[in-house]
Amino acid sequence: MNVQPAGRTLVNLDTIVYTDQAKVSDTTVELLGFPVAVEATPMSYTWNFGDGTSKTTGSPGKPYPAKEITHKYLKRGAVGVTLTTHYAARFNVAGTGWQYISGTVPITGPATALQVREAVPVLVDPPN
Repeated sequence: MNVQPAGRTLVNLDTIVYTDQAKVSDTTVELLGFPVAVEATPMSYTWNFGDGTSKTTGSPGKPYPAKEITHKYLKRGAVGVTLTTHYAARFNVAGTGWQYISGTVPITGPATALQVREAVPVLVDPPN
């Protein structure tokens, strides 16, 4: 998971989140002498912003300047942002055809630390 700006942000600033977990993950294992292909496809993403709010999307988001998935923090402090990716899965035993597994499997990644700061505007005389 990625957060922009990285490491710190400002109160009332659009903070961008996105992930690279957008493609199908696949592997083949042997079970009782048969090859078993397994695929996991991301279906949705739940972003927990660490301030008591969360958002579920069907998109992994995109980096700046896209601003596809954003969050505005309302107060300063240290937060941990987490992403739970919900995967749909299917398997194929020895080429007999794909079998879908009902429901989704939620996988939560580690928290990304973010310091939310507050900035105060100050008017100054322009240089001559």
